[in-house]
Amino acid sequence: MSDVSFVRTEMLPEQAPPASEVGVVGWVRNNLFSSWLNSILTLVSLYAIWYVLAGVLPWIFESVWNANSLNECREIMMATWGSTHGHACWGVINDRWLQLLFGFYPSHLYWRPILALLLLLVALAPVLYSDRVPTKLLILTAIYPFLMPWLMWGGTIWAPISAALGFVVGWGVYTVVGKQLSNLFALIAGVAASLIWWLVLSSYFTDAMASILPIGIEYVQSRAFGGFMLAILLGVVAIGVSLPIGIVLALGRQSDLLIVKYLCVGFIEFIRGVPLITLLFVASLLLNIFMPPGTNFDIILRVMIMMTLFSAAYMAEVIRGGLAALPRGQYEGADSLGLNYWQAQRLIIMPQALKISIPGIVSTFIGIFKDTTLVSIIGLFDVIGLASAIRADTAWNGIYWELFAFIAALFFVVCFSMSRYSMYLERKLQTGHH
Repeated sequence: MSDVSFVRTEMLPEQAPPASEVGVVGWVRNNLFSSWLNSILTLVSLYAIWYVLAGVLPWIFESVWNANSLNECREIMMATWGSTHGHACWGVINDRWLQLLFGFYPSHLYWRPILALLLLLVALAPVLYSDRVPTKLLILTAIYPFLMPWLMWGGTIWAPISAALGFVVGWGVYTVVGKQLSNLFALIAGVAASLIWWLVLSSYFTDAMASILPIGIEYVQSRAFGGFMLAILLGVVAIGVSLPIGIVLALGRQSDLLIVKYLCVGFIEFIRGVPLITLLFVASLLLNIFMPPGTNFDIILRVMIMMTLFSAAYMAEVIRGGLAALPRGQYEGADSLGLNYWQAQRLIIMPQALKISIPGIVSTFIGIFKDTTLVSIIGLFDVIGLASAIRADTAWNGIYWELFAFIAALFFVVCFSMSRYSMYLERKLQTGHH
Protein backbone atom coordinates (compact mmCIF):
# COMPACT_ATOMS: atom_id res chain seq x y z
CA MET A 1 0.00 0.00 0.00
CA SER A 2 1.57 3.28 -1.09
CA ASP A 3 1.67 6.32 1.19
CA VAL A 4 -0.02 9.30 -0.46
CA SER A 5 1.03 12.65 1.04
CA PHE A 6 -0.51 16.02 0.38
CA VAL A 7 1.13 19.43 0.64
CA ARG A 8 -1.08 22.54 0.60
CA THR A 9 -0.04 24.95 -2.13
CA GLU A 10 -1.94 28.05 -0.89
CA MET A 11 -2.22 29.75 2.53
CA LEU A 12 -5.48 29.58 4.44
CA PRO A 13 -7.23 32.99 4.70
CA GLU A 14 -6.78 34.78 8.03
CA GLN A 15 -9.62 33.98 10.40
CA ALA A 16 -11.24 36.49 12.74
CA PRO A 17 -10.42 35.87 16.42
CA PRO A 18 -13.16 34.32 18.56
CA ALA A 19 -15.68 36.91 19.79
CA SER A 20 -15.02 35.83 23.36
CA GLU A 21 -11.35 36.88 23.14
CA VAL A 22 -11.60 40.44 21.77
CA GLY A 23 -13.50 43.63 22.51
CA VAL A 24 -15.35 44.31 25.73
CA VAL A 25 -16.25 40.63 26.23
CA GLY A 26 -12.63 39.55 25.81
CA TRP A 27 -11.36 42.24 28.20
CA VAL A 28 -13.94 41.32 30.85
CA ARG A 29 -13.18 37.62 30.50
CA ASN A 30 -9.39 38.08 30.69
CA ASN A 31 -9.32 40.69 33.44
CA LEU A 32 -12.37 40.10 35.64
CA PHE A 33 -13.38 36.45 35.22
CA SER A 34 -10.11 34.72 34.30
CA SER A 35 -10.42 32.24 37.22
CA TRP A 36 -12.96 31.26 39.86
CA LEU A 37 -11.15 33.34 42.50
CA ASN A 38 -11.08 36.43 40.27
CA SER A 39 -14.77 35.90 39.49
CA ILE A 40 -15.66 35.86 43.20
CA LEU A 41 -13.55 38.96 43.87
CA THR A 42 -15.14 40.77 40.91
CA LEU A 43 -18.67 40.01 42.14
CA VAL A 44 -17.83 41.08 45.71
CA SER A 45 -16.23 44.31 44.42
CA LEU A 46 -19.24 45.10 42.21
CA TYR A 47 -21.57 44.59 45.19
CA ALA A 48 -19.41 46.88 47.37
CA ILE A 49 -19.37 49.59 44.66
CA TRP A 50 -23.15 49.32 44.22
CA TYR A 51 -23.71 49.47 48.00
CA VAL A 52 -21.60 52.64 48.34
CA LEU A 53 -23.06 54.40 45.28
CA ALA A 54 -26.62 53.49 46.30
CA GLY A 55 -26.09 55.53 49.45
CA VAL A 56 -23.90 58.33 48.11
CA LEU A 57 -25.58 59.22 44.79
CA PRO A 58 -29.06 59.89 46.25
CA TRP A 59 -27.39 61.91 49.05
CA ILE A 60 -25.66 64.07 46.41
CA PHE A 61 -28.41 64.41 43.79
CA GLU A 62 -31.58 64.23 45.90
CA SER A 63 -30.51 67.29 47.82
CA VAL A 64 -31.45 70.89 48.57
CA TRP A 65 -29.49 73.70 46.88
CA ASN A 66 -31.54 76.78 47.68
CA ALA A 67 -31.89 77.39 51.40
CA ASN A 68 -30.70 80.03 53.84
CA SER A 69 -30.40 77.81 56.92
CA LEU A 70 -30.21 74.19 57.97
CA ASN A 71 -33.77 74.31 59.35
CA GLU A 72 -35.07 75.57 56.01
CA CYS A 73 -33.17 72.72 54.31
CA ARG A 74 -34.88 70.18 56.56
CA GLU A 75 -38.32 71.67 55.95
CA ILE A 76 -37.79 71.36 52.16
CA MET A 77 -36.57 67.77 52.58
CA MET A 78 -39.64 66.81 54.63
CA ALA A 79 -41.95 68.43 52.11
CA THR A 80 -40.23 66.78 49.11
CA TRP A 81 -39.14 63.33 50.30
CA GLY A 82 -40.92 62.94 53.65
CA SER A 83 -37.61 62.43 55.45
CA THR A 84 -34.39 64.33 56.21
CA HIS A 85 -32.31 61.17 56.18
CA GLY A 86 -30.06 60.49 53.16
CA HIS A 87 -30.32 63.95 51.61
CA ALA A 88 -27.58 66.58 51.45
CA CYS A 89 -28.09 70.25 52.22
CA TRP A 90 -25.93 71.97 49.59
CA GLY A 91 -27.58 75.27 50.46
CA VAL A 92 -24.61 76.01 52.75
CA ILE A 93 -22.24 75.75 49.76
CA ASN A 94 -24.57 77.85 47.61
CA ASP A 95 -24.69 80.43 50.38
CA ARG A 96 -21.02 80.50 51.43
CA TRP A 97 -18.92 79.24 48.49
CA LEU A 98 -17.34 82.62 47.82
CA GLN A 99 -16.30 82.86 51.46
CA LEU A 100 -14.87 79.34 51.35
CA LEU A 101 -12.81 80.27 48.29
CA PHE A 102 -11.68 83.81 49.16
CA GLY A 103 -12.06 84.17 52.93
CA PHE A 104 -12.65 87.80 53.92
CA TYR A 105 -10.92 89.25 50.85
CA PRO A 106 -12.86 92.36 49.68
CA SER A 107 -15.49 91.22 47.18
CA HIS A 108 -14.83 94.09 44.76
CA LEU A 109 -11.19 92.91 44.53
CA TYR A 110 -11.85 89.23 43.74
CA TRP A 111 -10.43 89.89 40.26
CA ARG A 112 -6.94 90.19 41.76
CA PRO A 113 -6.55 86.64 43.20
CA ILE A 114 -8.32 85.25 40.12
CA LEU A 115 -5.88 87.12 37.84
CA ALA A 116 -2.96 85.94 40.00
CA LEU A 117 -4.12 82.31 39.60
CA LEU A 118 -4.54 82.65 35.82
CA LEU A 119 -1.10 84.26 35.50
CA LEU A 120 0.33 81.43 37.64
CA LEU A 121 -0.96 78.85 35.17
CA VAL A 122 0.50 80.84 32.25
CA ALA A 123 3.83 81.34 34.07
CA LEU A 124 4.08 77.61 34.86
CA ALA A 125 3.27 76.53 31.30
CA PRO A 126 6.80 77.04 29.83
CA VAL A 127 8.30 75.24 32.84
CA LEU A 128 5.91 72.28 32.89
CA TYR A 129 5.39 71.91 29.13
CA SER A 130 8.59 73.31 27.64
CA ASP A 131 8.15 71.46 24.33
CA ARG A 132 4.62 72.73 23.67
CA VAL A 133 4.66 76.36 24.87
CA PRO A 134 6.53 79.36 23.41
CA THR A 135 9.70 80.16 25.37
CA LYS A 136 8.81 83.87 25.33
CA LEU A 137 6.47 83.12 28.24
CA LEU A 138 9.60 82.58 30.40
CA ILE A 139 9.65 86.39 30.77
CA LEU A 140 6.35 86.15 32.67
CA THR A 141 7.74 83.21 34.66
CA ALA A 142 10.63 85.42 35.81
CA ILE A 143 8.37 88.38 36.62
CA TYR A 144 5.61 86.39 38.37
CA PRO A 145 7.30 85.98 41.82
CA PHE A 146 7.30 89.79 42.11
CA LEU A 147 3.94 90.38 40.40
CA MET A 148 1.93 87.89 42.48
CA PRO A 149 2.54 89.47 45.95
CA TRP A 150 1.71 92.90 44.51
CA LEU A 151 -1.57 91.61 43.07
CA MET A 152 -2.53 89.84 46.28
CA TRP A 153 -1.57 92.48 48.85
CA GLY A 154 -1.59 95.60 46.68
CA GLY A 155 0.17 98.82 47.63
CA THR A 156 2.78 100.68 45.62
CA ILE A 157 4.21 99.14 42.45
CA TRP A 158 7.69 100.15 43.61
CA ALA A 159 7.83 97.49 46.35
CA PRO A 160 8.04 94.50 43.93
CA ILE A 161 10.32 96.51 41.63
CA SER A 162 12.62 97.18 44.58
CA ALA A 163 12.61 93.46 45.48
CA ALA A 164 13.56 92.57 41.90
CA LEU A 165 16.35 95.18 41.92
CA GLY A 166 17.93 93.30 44.83
CA PHE A 167 18.67 90.40 42.49
CA VAL A 168 20.02 92.81 39.87
CA VAL A 169 22.36 94.39 42.44
CA GLY A 170 23.55 90.96 43.65
CA TRP A 171 24.21 89.78 40.07
CA GLY A 172 26.09 92.99 39.26
CA VAL A 173 28.35 92.68 42.32
CA TYR A 174 28.92 88.96 41.58
CA THR A 175 29.96 89.78 37.99
CA VAL A 176 32.32 92.61 38.99
CA VAL A 177 33.96 90.76 41.90
CA GLY A 178 34.17 87.53 39.87
CA LYS A 179 36.58 89.21 37.47
CA GLN A 180 38.96 90.01 40.34
CA LEU A 181 38.53 87.13 42.82
CA SER A 182 37.38 83.49 42.89
CA ASN A 183 33.77 82.49 42.26
CA LEU A 184 33.22 81.68 45.95
CA PHE A 185 34.16 85.19 47.12
CA ALA A 186 32.13 86.68 44.27
CA LEU A 187 29.09 84.63 45.32
CA ILE A 188 29.44 85.72 48.95
CA ALA A 189 29.80 89.36 47.88
CA GLY A 190 26.75 89.11 45.60
CA VAL A 191 24.55 87.59 48.34
CA ALA A 192 25.76 90.20 50.85
CA ALA A 193 24.99 93.05 48.41
CA SER A 194 21.45 91.71 47.82
CA LEU A 195 20.81 91.39 51.56
CA ILE A 196 22.08 94.93 52.22
CA TRP A 197 19.78 96.23 49.48
CA TRP A 198 16.70 94.39 50.78
CA LEU A 199 17.26 95.05 54.50
CA VAL A 200 18.63 98.60 54.40
CA LEU A 201 18.33 100.44 51.09
CA SER A 202 15.11 99.00 49.64
CA SER A 203 12.73 100.92 51.91
CA TYR A 204 14.40 104.26 51.07
CA PHE A 205 14.19 103.52 47.35
CA THR A 206 10.52 102.49 47.59
CA ASP A 207 9.53 105.56 49.62
CA ALA A 208 11.43 107.93 47.32
CA MET A 209 9.94 106.50 44.12
CA ALA A 210 6.43 106.32 45.64
CA SER A 211 6.61 110.03 46.48
CA ILE A 212 7.77 110.89 42.94
CA LEU A 213 5.48 108.49 41.01
CA PRO A 214 2.66 107.24 43.29
CA ILE A 215 1.54 104.23 41.24
CA GLY A 216 -0.26 101.44 43.08
CA ILE A 217 -3.47 99.55 43.83
CA GLU A 218 -5.62 99.25 46.95
CA TYR A 219 -3.82 97.61 49.89
CA VAL A 220 -5.36 94.48 51.47
CA GLN A 221 -4.33 93.41 54.97
CA SER A 222 -3.19 89.84 55.62
CA ARG A 223 -6.01 89.17 58.06
CA ALA A 224 -8.45 89.42 55.12
CA PHE A 225 -6.77 86.44 53.43
CA GLY A 226 -8.45 83.09 53.86
CA GLY A 227 -10.30 80.18 52.33
CA PHE A 228 -8.93 77.98 49.58
CA MET A 229 -7.14 81.03 48.18
CA LEU A 230 -4.87 81.02 51.24
CA ALA A 231 -4.14 77.29 50.82
CA ILE A 232 -3.13 77.84 47.18
CA LEU A 233 -1.01 80.88 48.10
CA LEU A 234 0.89 79.02 50.85
CA GLY A 235 1.18 75.85 48.77
CA VAL A 236 2.50 77.59 45.65
CA VAL A 237 5.13 79.54 47.60
CA ALA A 238 6.24 76.52 49.67
CA ILE A 239 6.42 74.27 46.60
CA GLY A 240 8.12 76.80 44.34
CA VAL A 241 10.79 77.91 46.83
CA SER A 242 11.46 74.60 48.60
CA LEU A 243 12.65 72.77 45.46
CA PRO A 244 15.75 74.96 44.79
CA ILE A 245 16.51 75.13 48.54
CA GLY A 246 16.17 71.34 48.76
CA ILE A 247 18.59 70.89 45.84
CA VAL A 248 21.16 73.13 47.56
CA LEU A 249 20.73 71.28 50.88
CA ALA A 250 21.09 67.87 49.17
CA LEU A 251 24.31 68.99 47.48
CA GLY A 252 25.53 70.56 50.73
CA ARG A 253 24.93 67.31 52.61
CA GLN A 254 27.19 65.50 50.12
CA SER A 255 29.82 68.25 50.15
CA ASP A 256 33.46 67.63 51.12
CA LEU A 257 33.48 70.92 53.05
CA LEU A 258 32.82 69.80 56.64
CA ILE A 259 31.25 73.06 57.82
CA VAL A 260 28.82 73.13 54.90
CA LYS A 261 28.04 69.43 55.29
CA TYR A 262 27.32 69.60 59.03
CA LEU A 263 25.24 72.77 58.70
CA CYS A 264 23.06 71.09 56.08
CA VAL A 265 22.81 67.83 58.05
CA GLY A 266 21.93 69.72 61.23
CA PHE A 267 19.25 71.78 59.51
CA ILE A 268 17.68 68.81 57.71
CA GLU A 269 17.61 66.53 60.75
CA PHE A 270 16.29 69.26 63.07
CA ILE A 271 13.44 70.26 60.73
CA ARG A 272 12.52 66.62 59.98
CA GLY A 273 12.54 65.83 63.69
CA VAL A 274 10.02 68.55 64.58
CA PRO A 275 6.29 68.43 63.67
CA LEU A 276 5.10 71.12 61.27
CA ILE A 277 2.49 72.33 63.74
CA THR A 278 5.29 73.12 66.22
CA LEU A 279 7.08 75.21 63.60
CA LEU A 280 3.81 77.03 62.84
CA PHE A 281 3.38 77.85 66.54
CA VAL A 282 6.95 79.17 66.54
CA ALA A 283 6.11 81.32 63.50
CA SER A 284 2.89 82.54 65.10
CA LEU A 285 3.91 83.18 68.70
CA LEU A 286 7.66 83.04 69.31
CA LEU A 287 9.23 84.62 66.24
CA ASN A 288 8.20 88.15 67.18
CA ILE A 289 10.01 87.77 70.51
CA PHE A 290 13.35 87.50 68.70
CA MET A 291 12.64 90.38 66.30
CA PRO A 292 13.73 93.97 67.03
CA PRO A 293 11.08 96.04 68.89
CA GLY A 294 8.55 97.63 66.56
CA THR A 295 9.18 95.13 63.76
CA ASN A 296 5.97 94.21 61.94
CA PHE A 297 6.63 90.76 60.48
CA ASP A 298 3.56 89.67 58.53
CA ILE A 299 1.97 86.47 59.91
CA ILE A 300 1.38 84.96 56.45
CA LEU A 301 5.00 85.67 55.51
CA ARG A 302 6.15 83.93 58.71
CA VAL A 303 4.01 80.88 57.93
CA MET A 304 5.33 80.83 54.35
CA ILE A 305 8.93 80.79 55.61
CA MET A 306 8.29 77.95 58.07
CA MET A 307 6.37 75.83 55.57
CA THR A 308 9.05 76.40 52.93
CA LEU A 309 11.84 75.35 55.29
CA PHE A 310 9.85 72.29 56.39
CA SER A 311 9.22 71.23 52.78
CA ALA A 312 12.84 71.96 51.78
CA ALA A 313 14.20 69.56 54.43
CA TYR A 314 12.09 66.69 53.10
CA MET A 315 12.85 67.70 49.53
CA ALA A 316 16.59 67.53 50.26
CA GLU A 317 16.32 63.91 51.39
CA VAL A 318 14.24 62.95 48.34
CA ILE A 319 16.82 64.51 46.00
CA ARG A 320 19.69 62.96 47.97
CA GLY A 321 18.06 59.58 47.28
CA GLY A 322 18.12 60.40 43.57
CA LEU A 323 21.78 61.39 43.77
CA ALA A 324 22.65 58.18 45.64
CA ALA A 325 20.87 56.10 42.97
CA LEU A 326 23.16 57.36 40.20
CA PRO A 327 25.97 54.97 39.26
CA ARG A 328 29.50 56.13 40.00
CA GLY A 329 30.27 56.08 36.28
CA GLN A 330 28.18 59.22 35.74
CA TYR A 331 30.47 61.22 38.04
CA GLU A 332 33.56 59.72 36.43
CA GLY A 333 32.16 60.49 32.97
CA ALA A 334 31.70 64.14 33.96
CA ASP A 335 35.30 64.25 35.24
CA SER A 336 36.62 62.68 32.04
CA LEU A 337 34.93 65.45 30.01
CA GLY A 338 36.83 68.06 32.01
CA LEU A 339 33.70 69.59 33.57
CA ASN A 340 34.01 71.45 36.85
CA TYR A 341 31.71 70.68 39.81
CA TRP A 342 28.87 73.05 38.90
CA GLN A 343 28.95 72.16 35.19
CA ALA A 344 28.81 68.45 36.03
CA GLN A 345 25.88 68.99 38.41
CA ARG A 346 23.95 71.18 35.95
CA LEU A 347 24.51 69.14 32.78
CA ILE A 348 24.86 65.52 33.90
CA ILE A 349 24.21 64.69 37.56
CA MET A 350 21.23 66.79 38.66
CA PRO A 351 18.97 66.19 35.59
CA GLN A 352 19.26 62.43 36.13
CA ALA A 353 18.84 62.67 39.91
CA LEU A 354 15.72 64.83 39.55
CA LYS A 355 14.29 62.42 36.99
CA ILE A 356 14.75 59.51 39.40
CA SER A 357 13.25 61.58 42.24
CA ILE A 358 10.09 62.73 40.43
CA PRO A 359 7.65 60.46 42.37
CA GLY A 360 9.13 61.48 45.73
CA ILE A 361 9.24 65.17 44.80
CA VAL A 362 5.58 65.22 43.74
CA SER A 363 4.58 63.28 46.88
CA THR A 364 6.32 65.94 48.97
CA PHE A 365 4.55 68.67 46.99
CA ILE A 366 1.15 67.05 47.55
CA GLY A 367 1.92 66.54 51.25
CA ILE A 368 2.91 70.16 51.86
CA PHE A 369 -0.14 71.42 49.96
CA LYS A 370 -2.46 69.34 52.15
CA ASP A 371 -0.56 70.48 55.26
CA THR A 372 -1.63 74.07 54.56
CA THR A 373 -4.84 73.18 56.44
CA LEU A 374 -2.80 73.17 59.68
CA VAL A 375 -2.66 76.98 59.66
CA SER A 376 -6.25 77.00 60.98
CA ILE A 377 -4.79 75.94 64.34
CA ILE A 378 -2.80 79.19 64.66
CA GLY A 379 -5.78 81.41 63.86
CA LEU A 380 -5.58 81.84 60.09
CA PHE A 381 -8.95 81.37 58.41
CA ASP A 382 -8.08 78.87 55.73
CA VAL A 383 -10.83 76.71 54.27
CA ILE A 384 -10.96 74.41 57.35
CA GLY A 385 -11.03 77.38 59.75
CA LEU A 386 -13.84 78.95 57.72
CA ALA A 387 -15.81 75.69 57.78
CA SER A 388 -15.66 75.77 61.59
CA ALA A 389 -16.72 79.43 61.61
CA ILE A 390 -19.67 78.68 59.28
CA ARG A 391 -20.79 75.78 61.49
CA ALA A 392 -20.67 78.13 64.49
CA ASP A 393 -23.26 80.36 62.77
CA THR A 394 -26.74 79.71 64.17
CA ALA A 395 -28.18 79.37 60.64
CA TRP A 396 -25.85 76.49 59.80
CA ASN A 397 -25.19 75.00 63.24
CA GLY A 398 -25.20 71.23 62.79
CA ILE A 399 -24.07 71.11 59.16
CA TYR A 400 -21.04 68.90 58.71
CA TRP A 401 -20.59 66.52 55.79
CA GLU A 402 -21.48 68.94 53.00
CA LEU A 403 -18.78 71.45 53.97
CA PHE A 404 -16.04 68.87 54.22
CA ALA A 405 -17.15 67.10 51.02
CA PHE A 406 -16.78 70.42 49.17
CA ILE A 407 -13.34 71.03 50.73
CA ALA A 408 -12.24 67.46 49.90
CA ALA A 409 -13.30 67.99 46.27
CA LEU A 410 -11.21 71.19 46.03
CA PHE A 411 -8.10 69.50 47.41
CA PHE A 412 -8.66 66.40 45.30
CA VAL A 413 -8.73 68.43 42.06
CA VAL A 414 -5.37 70.08 42.83
CA CYS A 415 -3.60 67.02 44.25
CA PHE A 416 -4.89 64.68 41.51
CA SER A 417 -3.73 67.18 38.86
CA MET A 418 -0.21 67.18 40.38
CA SER A 419 -0.19 63.39 40.46
CA ARG A 420 -1.26 63.11 36.81
CA TYR A 421 1.36 65.63 35.75
CA SER A 422 4.10 63.62 37.50
CA MET A 423 2.99 60.50 35.57
CA TYR A 424 3.08 62.49 32.31
CA LEU A 425 6.57 63.76 33.15
CA GLU A 426 7.83 60.26 33.93
CA ARG A 427 6.54 58.98 30.58
CA LYS A 428 8.03 61.97 28.76
CA LEU A 429 11.47 61.45 30.33
CA GLN A 430 11.48 57.67 29.97
CA THR A 431 14.62 56.69 28.10
CA GLY A 432 14.87 52.99 28.96
CA HIS A 433 13.72 50.20 26.64
CA HIS A 434 11.07 47.75 27.74
